[in-house]
Amino acid sequence: MSTQLFTETPGVRRRLRNQLIAKCIFGAMALAMIIPLLLIVAHLVSQAWPLLSWDFFTTNPTNGMKKGGIWSALLGTLWLVAFSLLIAAPVGILAAVYINEYASDNWFTRVVNLAIMNLAGVPSIVHALFGLGAFVLFAGIGRSVLAASMTLAIMTLPVIIASTREALAAVPRSFREACWNVGATRWQTIWRIVLPNSISGILTGVILQVSRTAGETAPVMFTGAVFYRKIAEGDLFAYSLNEQCMALSMHLFAITTQVTNPPKALPYAVATALLCVVLLVNTTAIALRVWLRSRKKW
Repeated sequence: MSTQLFTETPGVRRRLRNQLIAKCIFGAMALAMIIPLLLIVAHLVSQAWPLLSWDFFTTNPTNGMKKGGIWSALLGTLWLVAFSLLIAAPVGILAAVYINEYASDNWFTRVVNLAIMNLAGVPSIVHALFGLGAFVLFAGIGRSVLAASMTLAIMTLPVIIASTREALAAVPRSFREACWNVGATRWQTIWRIVLPNSISGILTGVILQVSRTAGETAPVMFTGAVFYRKIAEGDLFAYSLNEQCMALSMHLFAITTQVTNPPKALPYAVATALLCVVLLVNTTAIALRVWLRSRKKW
């Protein structure tokens, strides 16, 4: 008498085989996305390695931007990212709170949602022209860090609004009802319960905003970036809001199209620096998101 109580039927074997095939296909798709990315990063770093040093990050460009470092462009990029984030994050989060928590499902709300989705698909060059007309010319701000930051903030608002709405909607309605039953107001419920439990999802939109802001060229070129500017090395406050600044994306464009015979490693080094800025800010935000998510009780 056989001691084997259960045996695989042809149907079970077929399902297991199909599951293995699907697993291999999905794994191959994941590798098809990851491997080219790793190859690109490895190529950038290998080509940029001769120039990568602490001095490269902390000194200004010299000799027609053929020598020296990227300090003025690096600091300008950090300023643009920081101020656009300070503008876009509060506005985007408050707009998402209104749409998700206060607004009724009527024609006005649907029009607003449609406008947000359309704004997300507008090309960056259109945002650049809008920033030039609205902030530089009409508002009289002029080409400056502030005008460029406001343009970038407008460009990235849809991502923050959409991600924040999804994060707010993920908070169970029972949380809200429990607060309302004990006498809490709608705003107290949002401030004390909804926002703290959705902060990790909100940071996802912020991460995407930072990645897009740091790499944009057209919006800052039209509204605040300058071809070259020498600033005090090591001074984090060398720029003011009403002044133009350099940016890594604009600097990379300039040295590849406007500078004659730059060192072969220079464009790769600037691209690597831009990638490092994005990765550094994203890693910080992701670490904060993971820490906040670990504190959730559900």
